[in-house]
Amino acid sequence: MEFFEVFKRRRSIRRFQDKKVPEEYVKKILEAAFYSPSSRNRRPWHFIVVDDGDLIKKLAQTRPALRFLETAPLAIVVCGDENISSAWVFDASIAAEHIQLAATALGLGACWGHVLDRMHSEEKSAEEYIRELLGIPRHIRILCVIGIGYPAEEKPSHSEKEIMPDRVHYNRFGNLWKIE
Repeated sequence: MEFFEVFKRRRSIRRFQDKKVPEEYVKKILEAAFYSPSSRNRRPWHFIVVDDGDLIKKLAQTRPALRFLETAPLAIVVCGDENISSAWVFDASIAAEHIQLAATALGLGACWGHVLDRMHSEEKSAEEYIRELLGIPRHIRILCVIGIGYPAEEKPSHSEKEIMPDRVHYNRFGNLWKIE
């Protein structure tokens, strides 16, 4: 797929076919994640690849916004080591977007399910729930879970109508950049 076409085609897919993602695709997706930039090149990421259906169903119970994982054949938990970098949230976010763009380029669908600073229940954070489920150490923070698979829903590509010229300023706020 042509580079800029990937950006237009990347949509949040929340329903997946019951079809396994090939291992070579998983490797390419992870490779894209490791090519993402990070603050001072500290690379604080950790990725947990989950293809066990029972574990994915438990991840889907993290919070209501992650229920879409129930049909995902693959989930990648995106984490960051806060001991390596105080910018781990930003670095892991960039890696998460690389994961979604790589999935799109491979003809797969993907969706980010936010975990950080969200609650699983009144007593337990979403992060703590996943930490216990997957045995993640305390200094490894959990940003999100990305569900990946072959789409079972069709969404249109983004269009130029979504470009917002009133949000682009030139040299000073309020001096709009002319996007033609």
